[in-house]
Amino acid sequence: MRIHAKLTLITTAVTALLIPLTAAPATATPASARHAANAATTRRDLPEPPPADIVRKELGELNVAAPHPMIGYSRAKFPHWIIQYGTCDTREVVLARDGHDVVQDDQCRAVSGTWVSPYDDKVFTASGQLDIDHVVPLANGWRSGADEWTTAKRRQFANDLTNPQLVAVSASSNRSKGDQSPDQWAPPLRSYWCTYSRAWTHVKYVYNLNITEAEKNKLNEMLDTCEA
Repeated sequence: MRIHAKLTLITTAVTALLIPLTAAPATATPASARHAANAATTRRDLPEPPPADIVRKELGELNVAAPHPMIGYSRAKFPHWIIQYGTCDTREVVLARDGHDVVQDDQCRAVSGTWVSPYDDKVFTASGQLDIDHVVPLANGWRSGADEWTTAKRRQFANDLTNPQLVAVSASSNRSKGDQSPDQWAPPLRSYWCTYSRAWTHVKYVYNLNITEAEKNKLNEMLDTCEA
């Protein structure tokens, strides 16, 4: 009986050791899945605009007016990129926010990472290939009422990290856009129209900027894609 009892104890101990070894493959996470999960938790995009229904109400409250003249306009009247903290200026903060696995040097410059331009879905691994776009361009802001602002308010507008005003995009898409409003230029990637129109409208609403009739009509069209 004692021999049988010892055999039972040995068998139980061996089984206890083997169970974690055989169960491990079923619960282990593949390296690719771990990388994807990490990317998902570290990636941050431009601040999320309000939902389409709220943005439509904001759009309805915006003042429709003819553009102000460009007399006196200069990008220098919208000081950017300002230091946000330490040695990090607004551009570097947005690059770190909008990229995957971004590594910065001791001067806060993005030396590696991966970025997907939301305007055209192009992928980049060098920060120099990206521009930081003002969703509502500085010149458009000037024509919409920023010509009457103080320099301090224009600085805030040009470096706004709180509202959906800044986004890292391909240099080619940013330069194609220039200072055009949505009725003149829209992101080539139509699936981004919903976000873009919500962001554009909300920024204009926050800063109490004017819109044109053509701009309003196009924004309504783009907001329709949110319901598609």
